[in-house]
Amino acid sequence: MKQFWDERYQEPEYIYGKAPNAFLAEQLPQLGAGKALFPAEGEGRNSAYAASLGWRVRAFDYSRAAKAKAEQLYGELGVNVDYEVSAAEAFDFGENQYDLIGLLYVHLPPEVRATFHQTCMQALKPGGYILLEAFDLKQLPLSSGGPKKLDMLYSLQTIEQDFAGLVPHVLAQEKTLLSEGAYHKGEAEVVRLLAQKPA
Repeated sequence: MKQFWDERYQEPEYIYGKAPNAFLAEQLPQLGAGKALFPAEGEGRNSAYAASLGWRVRAFDYSRAAKAKAEQLYGELGVNVDYEVSAAEAFDFGENQYDLIGLLYVHLPPEVRATFHQTCMQALKPGGYILLEAFDLKQLPLSSGGPKKLDMLYSLQTIEQDFAGLVPHVLAQEKTLLSEGAYHKGEAEVVRLLAQKPA
């Protein structure tokens, strides 16, 4: 799987575009800037956007090719992001560290996912936010992106269970039109979450 992503990210164009995810761009300006983490961040478009709004940003991905593309984008935009190469299970999240963790299309196997989400919640400061967008189960027959394995897709029930204990501000399953580079393009079924850790 790592080889798949390295090969994909070695393509010269930004395969998911350079603009931030639409849900992130809608929600982030309403939150006071602080310290943010973007796991599985790929080519850096979302972390670059957060940094441009004054957030102190860390990011990671397990693809070195992704990091190289991200650093190129940060240079173009004149922003600073602390980007590491790491697998999701190996990254040291710490506890009570972040005001925001952005989970944008972080699709993990079910045996990893629930523990990973628990780790993310522990890493939030009191009052911090999880912002998530991912493909819903209904995405499977669509060609606009995402894993082609049902157990790596999401449902509202899965999100509610995994992030129980946070206070949801947005929790929705929606049909949207993606225009995020060559690999996220067209009508899509997504789940969205903005939820806050109790202070």
